[in-house]
Amino acid sequence: MADTGEQSTVKTVDRVALVLRALEQGGSDGCRLSDIAERTGLGKTTTHRLLSALVAVGFVERGPSSRLYRLGFGLFSLGMAARRFDVIELARPALQRLAERTGDTVFLSVRAGDEALCIDRATGSYPIKTLTLNVGDRRPLGVGAGSLALLAFLEDSQVERLLAANAAARRPYGAFDDESLWGMIVRARQQGHTFNDGRIVNAMNALGVPVHDGEGDVVAALSIAAIRERMSAERVDELQALLKEESAALSQQIGRAAPSSPPEMALLS
Repeated sequence: MADTGEQSTVKTVDRVALVLRALEQGGSDGCRLSDIAERTGLGKTTTHRLLSALVAVGFVERGPSSRLYRLGFGLFSLGMAARRFDVIELARPALQRLAERTGDTVFLSVRAGDEALCIDRATGSYPIKTLTLNVGDRRPLGVGAGSLALLAFLEDSQVERLLAANAAARRPYGAFDDESLWGMIVRARQQGHTFNDGRIVNAMNALGVPVHDGEGDVVAALSIAAIRERMSAERVDELQALLKEESAALSQQIGRAAPSSPPEMALLS
């Protein structure tokens, strides 16, 4: 049984994580002490003590107003040092090739707990851009083509657990209820790719494919989004073939780079 000191340390780490998550949700402008305390459920005195410690080590900084707190560059530096290998750098040539060959917008996503996190994006030359995701944006797993590709190729037991975990987060996305998602998952497994037929933005469609590591586990997803008029059945066939080609090559690269270790973002799961 853990001693009192160890329990206290674990409790402090849990509270620090709550504070950092609250700041993440608050955006780049920053959050007031009272907002952070409310989001974390911690008292203002405890919240202030934790924030002061995080400011001291550079993980949190004060905004233009001394009343606002936001995530600091120390966290970025720490994250860069902690990565096992840079999946973003490995995937960037694939994103650029896909954007150049299709003219459309290409996204790279990874799983972060029960969410999908967009970690890179490349835009093609077509004048109408489908910029439905910015780098750093999150969606519940299953919502969107790339997000669905991260979910659909997991074991059924994992899918069920994740759908239960993000049920509340999916409520604003009415077209992604459990029944609809299971139908899309079945089709994705049959076809080897996901397809979002305007379920988020009516005039926009998207396809996604999973990327695997050396163990065969899904560690990332590539997706392409375009306006509906550019998603005829014939072109969908072309796009999914290009996606699968790049996914296979990227999976091989990831397997060679870290044959027994998942990309850093997968550690968030």
